Amino acid sequence: MYYKSFYAFDGKTPVPAVIRQYNEEDFAELMIIQAEAFPPPYPAEALWNREQLFNHVTLFPEGALCAEVGGELAGSVTALKIFFEQGGAGARHSWSEVTADGYLTTHVPDGNALYIADLCVRPKFRKLGLGKELVQSLYHVVVEQKLQRLLGAGRMPGYHLQAERLSAERYLQAVVAGELADPVITFLLRCGRTPVEVIPEYLEDEESCNYAALMEWRNPFTHSN
Repeated sequence: MYYKSFYAFDGKTPVPAVIRQYNEEDFAELMIIQAEAFPPPYPAEALWNREQLFNHVTLFPEGALCAEVGGELAGSVTALKIFFEQGGAGARHSWSEVTADGYLTTHVPDGNALYIADLCVRPKFRKLGLGKELVQSLYHVVVEQKLQRLLGAGRMPGYHLQAERLSAERYLQAVVAGELADPVITFLLRCGRTPVEVIPEYLEDEESCNYAALMEWRNPFTHSN
């Protein structure tokens, strides 16, 4: 059972917070948080429903984590285990394919990698750094489960502003080089993630022009590629 208490910071002020596994009692609030975190044009059908959340806590509860501040749910992260081979046929995929449309029936109990299906933080709590804490909590899961890496495809919501002059691959290179900043990709870089490749048609997402960047964090205690 994952449980971590820590201090988040609101400016210079320490704020007690907790990251724990979410459960059925949290479902209603988690669905509200999703709607707050992902307003239109994010597709409404990609937001969690109760059946999906039930699968999360049933199929792989170790990957279903939430952040709580002052007794209020502030965000969540959800992951499943998959088998991943560098450069393999499954490297390019859509969100729908890898997560079974969010139902996580694609979870592989003996998989070699942890895959982030979703990360969201309530807008009013975003200045506390909870997103980074949630991602780092999954690093703990990777190590505890002796997996090779954490994977996840990050949206590139700044890409639509550059799409006329840059390919998606060149945009990602520019963000990594510090020439441009992207709200999601830059955040993931700060969390310790590194790019693997650009995935077209990952998710219906106008801001990202349907592209995403597959990014990883490798378990420093394993030596597998």
